[in-house]
Parts: sequence; C-alpha cells; structure tokens
Amino acid sequence: MTETGPAATRVLHPPVGYRLAASVRALTFSPYDPCARVAAGTFWWATRTPDGPATLALRPAGGELLAEGYGPGAEHVLARADAIAGLRDDLTGFTELASAHPLVARLAREHRGLRMPATGQVFPRLLRAVFEQKVTGKEAYRAYAAMVRHFRDPAPGPLQPLLLPPEAAAVAATPYWVFHPFGVEQRRADTLRRAAALADRLERSTDATDATRRLTAIPGIGPWTAAEVVRIAYGDPDAVSVGDYHIPNTVAWALAGEPRGDDARMLALLEPFRGHRGRVCLLLEAAGIRAPKYGPRAPIRSFAGY
Repeated sequence: MTETGPAATRVLHPPVGYRLAASVRALTFSPYDPCARVAAGTFWWATRTPDGPATLALRPAGGELLAEGYGPGAEHVLARADAIAGLRDDLTGFTELASAHPLVARLAREHRGLRMPATGQVFPRLLRAVFEQKVTGKEAYRAYAAMVRHFRDPAPGPLQPLLLPPEAAAVAATPYWVFHPFGVEQRRADTLRRAAALADRLERSTDATDATRRLTAIPGIGPWTAAEVVRIAYGDPDAVSVGDYHIPNTVAWALAGEPRGDDARMLALLEPFRGHRGRVCLLLEAAGIRAPKYGPRAPIRSFAGY
C-alpha cells in the first residue's frame, strides 16, 4: 500500500540545537530496521494504531520539523508526532542535577539537542527487547528482522520497502517452533507469545510505573526488559537497564574512574541523578564512553538478566 502524498501534515517547532537523527535513533534497531529508518535526512516510522496502519515521516524544514502521516492511522501518529520526535521530553531540573558531576554537566551541554522520544506504544518495543535478551546485538537484530519479514505487512507511504511491526494477535497465535529458524529458542519464543497475548492489557498501562509492574508480572520479562520498554514507550528519563552486561562498567568508569562495576555500584553512582538516571546513561552512550576492555572482547549488548 503506497500513497503519492501524506494523508495529513503537522508543523512542529523544535528547540534551537535539536538533533532529529540522534533523538530518534533509539526507535531504530539498526540502519536497516525494516520498520524504521533515517533516509536522506527524513525519519520514517511504521506502526499500528487503533485507527489502522500508519507511517510517520519527520523531516527538518527551515528550523522547523515537518511531520507527515500516511495511511488510515495518519491522524493518530500526527497527534503524537511531537512526543515521538522527543519534543515532549521534560528536562526540568536536569541542569541542576547534572552539575553534581563535571562530566555529566559537560555532556548535558554538548548534547542538549538530544531528546528522548515517547511512542506511547508498549508492545512494539517489547518485541524488540525480548529478542535482545541474552544475545549479541547482531543476533537480536537478525531474529527481529526475520520475524518482521515473516509476517511481511507493507507499511503505507512512499518509502518502500518499509514494513509494519507484526500484530500482537498474530504473534500470540504463532507456534513457538516457527521462531526457531530466526535463531530464537523456545524460552524467548514463549515469552513473546505470552506478552503478545497480553498486549491489549499492556497498552492500557497508565504510566511507566504501571507498565513496569504489568511487564514484570509476565514470566520471562524482568527489570532489564521493562526498563528498555518504558524508556521508549513513555520516554521515562529515569529508567535504568539493570542487568545489562556493559552499562554498569560504563557508569563506573565514567563517573568514578573504576573500570568495572556491578548493578549495585551503578545505581549508587546514579543516585544523585534520580529522576534522570536513564538520561545520564543515554548521554554516556551518545558520547561513546566505554570502560576499558580487559581480556577477550565481550559481545556487544549481551545481558545478564531479562
């Protein structure tokens, strides 16, 4: 399904210095994400809405941000376009908190155009997060892309090929063994199917706290997965991915000069930034800060927990 032009448009007014690509990067799995990508300076994001499939395009235009909606759900995505672009991201109080550490204060200034998006959707991000559990980033992306292409539902709009994320009902009804050729073992496949069966309930969560409670009640979903989801679905600036293989080391190195750290040490170092702890981790990532590598190279995005 394609259209020659958008069904509707909206003009957004980002702050001075706003960086579109950096802000929406969290919504893409890779430059080759079948459901979202940046092409020729425009961000394209395919999704499902209560009104039907939709594609949102965000493009800079003379200091403003032009939002274009395609498909039956065009009006729905346009109503949230500012949140998806990160323009509802509330930095109130962060400057004062950042001043507690010289590195964080510097990164806050240097990356002031980086904003946290909030899609308002739980299940699409949950799909990706479950695929990322306990595997490398490359393995997770391959499995995710293979699943999306298995269901292969074209997204509306002129950018092709662009695919919609699979419907929750379709995932819930898929036998676990269908996921095996994607490189997904039964544990993660069963987690996906359980989550998909509860997708409607998850989408009715009132906020990040409520969503975290509902998510972690599902077998196979723990604090790491929940944090990855609410940081994107709700733009939660305090969500910390406890159980990550790399982040505790990065935080310990950046904030205390310690090459290794565990979750407890990470949380202790982030405590002065409570309310924006996840934002601090995002700034460290954006700056490319990494702890020193000792011994064999660790796999990228390998996790200790769920």
